[in-house]
Amino acid sequence: MKGFIGFTKRNLLVYFKDKQAILFSLLTSIIVFVLYLLFLKGTFVDAIESAMQGLEDVVNKADIEMLANGILLVGILGSALITVPFNCLSTIVSDREKKIDYDISATPMRRWQIVLSYFVASTISAFLMTGVILTVGLLVLSGLGDMHIQAVNIVAAYAIVFLGAVSATAFFMIVVLFFKSSQACSAFFGMLSSAAGFVIGAYIPISQFSDGVQTFCNLFPASHVTILFRNVILNGLLDEIDNCIGGLDQGMFVSSMKECFTFEAQLFGNSLSQSNMICYVAGAAVLCVVIMVFVYARTYKRK
Repeated sequence: MKGFIGFTKRNLLVYFKDKQAILFSLLTSIIVFVLYLLFLKGTFVDAIESAMQGLEDVVNKADIEMLANGILLVGILGSALITVPFNCLSTIVSDREKKIDYDISATPMRRWQIVLSYFVASTISAFLMTGVILTVGLLVLSGLGDMHIQAVNIVAAYAIVFLGAVSATAFFMIVVLFFKSSQACSAFFGMLSSAAGFVIGAYIPISQFSDGVQTFCNLFPASHVTILFRNVILNGLLDEIDNCIGGLDQGMFVSSMKECFTFEAQLFGNSLSQSNMICYVAGAAVLCVVIMVFVYARTYKRK
C-alpha cells in the first residue's frame, strides 16, 4: 500500500510540475469560452427568443441571457472533462517513451497497482483542474447576473465533475496504453479536441440529430455527464422563467427548451432519467477500469 500511495504521489507531482501541461489544460477551455461568447452566444439567444414568441413581456431578458451563458458554460465543462483527463494521462506515455516504465515494472508493485496508481493520480488531477474551471465559470456568471442556482445544485455540479473525471480517465486510459510516443498521443489529442464538442452536444444540441446519431453520441459517458450538468446548473433558472410566465403557456416554453438543448439522453429510442444516466456513467467507468487493468497486463511486460 505504501508503494501504491508513493507512486500515486509521484505521478501527481510529475503532472503538476509541468506548468505547460497545466496551462494548456486550462487554456483550451478558456479559448472555447471566448469563442462561445463571440460567435455562439448570439445564436443561442436568437434561438431561445424565437421560441418565446408572445412571451417577451413576461420573461426577463436578463434570464434569457443567463440561460444562454449557462448553456455555454455546460458546453465548456463537458469538453473540459474530455480534454483535461486525456491530458492528465500524458505521464503514462512519457514514462513509456523514456523507458521509465522498465524501472517501474521492476519494482515489487503488482501490475494492477501500477495501472491503478496512474488512474488515481490522473483522476485527482482531472477533478482539480476541471473543478477550477467550474468555479471560475460560476463566479463569472454570478457576476453577470442571478443564476437562480441553489447550494445543493452547486455541490451536485462538483459531484458530477468527479464522476466525469473518473469515467473519462478510465475510458481514455485504455486508449493511452496503446501509444508508444508523445507525438502520436498529441496527434490523437488534436483530433479528440476537435470532435469532442460535437459528440457531447457542446456546439450543436444532440437533439438536433437523427435518432441513430443521438444513440451513437449517447453511448459515450461524456454525453451523459454533459446532460447532467445542464440539469443541475440550469433547472433553477428554467423554473424561475416558468414562474415568470405563470402558466400562460402551460409550461410549453420550458419544455421546449429542455427538449431543444437536450436535458434527457436518448439511447436506442428510450429516454434515460438522471439516475439512469448516473448509473450508466458509473457502470461504464467500472467496466473501463477492469479493461484497462487487463490491457496494461498485456501491453506492459516486465523487463
